Amino acid sequence: MSSGRDSLGQVTDTNWRRLFCGAAFAGIAVLVFCFILLRHDPLLFWNDDYEISILPVFADVARSWSEGHLPLLSPYSWVCSNLAGEFQYGTFSIFVNAAVVSIWKFALTFPQQAAALSMTHLFVLAMGAYMLARGRDLSEPLSAMVAFVATLNGWIMCWGATNWFGALGAWTWLPWAWWGLERALDPRHGPRRFIWPAPFVYLLVTGGFPYTVGMLAVVIGWLALESLGTTKKISALFPMLFGIALGLGLSAPAWLALIDYVHGSARQLDPARSHFQWLVPSAALPAFILPNWTVNWTNFSSRGGPHTSTELACGLVAPVALLAGLIRQRLRLVMQTKWDLALLCVVLTISMLPSANLFRWSFRWLPLVHLLLALCAAEAIQNFERENGICRLGLWIFGSVVLGTLAMFLAGAAGKFAFPYVVILFVVAVLWIAVDLLPEKFRKAQRWMPAIVTFVALLATYLCIPTNCGVPKYNLGQNLLSPAPLDTNRLYLSIYPSPDAAYGYSKQSEPMGHIVRPGSTSMWAQLHFVNGYSPVRAEGVARRLGYYTHGHIDPDAAKYFLETQAGPDGELAALGVDGIIVANGISLVPKPGADWEMVHTEAEGRVYHRRGGPFERVRSVASTDSRPNEQFAIAELKLIENSRNRVVAEVNVPNGNRAALLTFSRPYFHGYKVKLDSRHLEVTSDRGLLPMVEVPAGSHGELRLLYRPSWLVFGGGAALLSFLVLLLPFFVRQKV
Repeated sequence: MSSGRDSLGQVTDTNWRRLFCGAAFAGIAVLVFCFILLRHDPLLFWNDDYEISILPVFADVARSWSEGHLPLLSPYSWVCSNLAGEFQYGTFSIFVNAAVVSIWKFALTFPQQAAALSMTHLFVLAMGAYMLARGRDLSEPLSAMVAFVATLNGWIMCWGATNWFGALGAWTWLPWAWWGLERALDPRHGPRRFIWPAPFVYLLVTGGFPYTVGMLAVVIGWLALESLGTTKKISALFPMLFGIALGLGLSAPAWLALIDYVHGSARQLDPARSHFQWLVPSAALPAFILPNWTVNWTNFSSRGGPHTSTELACGLVAPVALLAGLIRQRLRLVMQTKWDLALLCVVLTISMLPSANLFRWSFRWLPLVHLLLALCAAEAIQNFERENGICRLGLWIFGSVVLGTLAMFLAGAAGKFAFPYVVILFVVAVLWIAVDLLPEKFRKAQRWMPAIVTFVALLATYLCIPTNCGVPKYNLGQNLLSPAPLDTNRLYLSIYPSPDAAYGYSKQSEPMGHIVRPGSTSMWAQLHFVNGYSPVRAEGVARRLGYYTHGHIDPDAAKYFLETQAGPDGELAALGVDGIIVANGISLVPKPGADWEMVHTEAEGRVYHRRGGPFERVRSVASTDSRPNEQFAIAELKLIENSRNRVVAEVNVPNGNRAALLTFSRPYFHGYKVKLDSRHLEVTSDRGLLPMVEVPAGSHGELRLLYRPSWLVFGGGAALLSFLVLLLPFFVRQKV
């Protein structure tokens, strides 16, 4: 077929339009796929992390932009305050922020917002995978097949699009980045070809998933080796490497923030057993053909248990086509796809091995496995088409389903979802055989069969097998948008059990969360909570108070703080905690009882308020436990502004020989700067928990505490410089 290039290797305007129309078709087909699944299950995209982490944070991100603030920090959670450092929220991604702001303009329910956000990214992902395949001169039908596998594979649909949004936010751009990298390596695209990978590398890195950044690094290294093996010239890599450098420069604030935030965090101390969880077992590999294949996987509990291997679903056609190609075409296909085949073997092996360091759960490499599998299979199918006019895979599909079903029952791996799923695959295979037997005038329909069967097989997979792979679903209602009966002027510490163990549908089907606000759900109603969902759990309050990822506090730590540190001179008062929430079923009460009153109780929990009204958020203290041998003067304070990224207050310190010590009731992070009028003062912290500023005796004026970390200054400078370099070729006339 025609590659869509003229004699100079450049894509013509007409073919550009056809190319993007084809990509848009793939994206629209994916949207139709999602709408069908939503009709089947309106809560498809509404699971676990999406409920108690992703969606409430994005509600706060949209609010931040409406307030005119860059969403670096959130005032509504201490544990999950540093949104930029958490990385998974795409703080510096133009696309993520534009999608969030646009979607939150509409009056949608929580599940509808989640669906809109995921489907927006799935649409763009399908377009990128289609572009990557077409860039390799694959036919339009086969490019659509690649797009369906890359977008609708089991891992993306069961984890990325419905739970770990950061994985989808970053993976959306890997096919686009790969396409741009290959264009940068192709000298036919002219001296400005270094531009192509830069924006997509930026969007991938800022998308919010370190694993995908690792996948991109592997792809880059593999492309570099392939180029060196083909051209024998290291200079051939320069355009690609320059484009990558520009993309990394554009995304510098994101990865610099992550590096700064992770240092000293709980994520650095993950137990070794977590690196052996969620490895792809070799016994599960037949699930590439039959995703209902059920064998033991090591899950979050580090114990093996029966698990339906839906993560390996890729639409039946790709694995069968690759096997058929390797059997029928042998050395020809191996030589034609040797680099992709080798990379497929490497990445599949990585997904089956224990992870290391900050990375865990190696099955997260599966999206790249699926994409490589689809690309190799598409090459095999295209070879069949060149030989026979059509691929004639119907019989191969039928035989694979028959043999797979027999093996499944012999191995006892049928699981709960074999029927009617396997029957549907039999019917699809028989129909393909019938289409293969049609006369030549049906050739166009025959060439579209791989894409059609992939689409239908994946749809049947998710209609017959739940996409939820055992993670909890919570019944969170729209009433979480209302703060009552809680007080937006108070800072709450919420004591509740692990949400996945106590509040999932299997444990509690009634609406929940209105009192205890698990994870980061306090952000919906602009309530100030210490709790928050954070996989990183940075040094400071998250580690000091013993928080777990899902926002609940360690039971022993909860007992310690409520029974010994809830008084007027305790650590909770120093933090500014003036509200306590205790879930029913937990017998703790804040002590001493004279300092607290219970203001609300219901089936979900009890609410206590500190007597005497809410604390001021900026206070002048006479002493602090972190500096036990010092006494300080009490300054007069008038709070002017207490926003996300800065605090402004009028300060008047008495004359004498004692300075004043100001504490700010907000979590401490490296990067706070303070000025008293034009004079710079030093920001310290109380045991890494909250910022403190010592103001000299006799000082008065306007004090400004700003969050301006060095990673933002230098990263912003690198991003601006990279953007200017990226624009330069458009303003400099190219010499012929």
